[in-house]
Amino acid sequence: MPVEINGKTYYRTIEVCREAQISRATIFRWLRKGIIAASYRDRRGWKLFDEDDLNRIKAEATRLHVQRRWTAG
Repeated sequence: MPVEINGKTYYRTIEVCREAQISRATIFRWLRKGIIAASYRDRRGWKLFDEDDLNRIKAEATRLHVQRRWTAG
């Protein structure tokens, strides 16, 4: 269930994962690599994401990552 802080809605990590259809491991990897960032932390230090963050995460989740592998021939 989203949290409202100072009139703004924030989503917890598990809610973002569910919406974007990604795992917690994926979101934490993206945070560690700087691909995404959390907007806010609650009093416990837990990451919270706003609507813009959620949209960026959904966009990243649907991006196609192509990695070419060259083989000797």
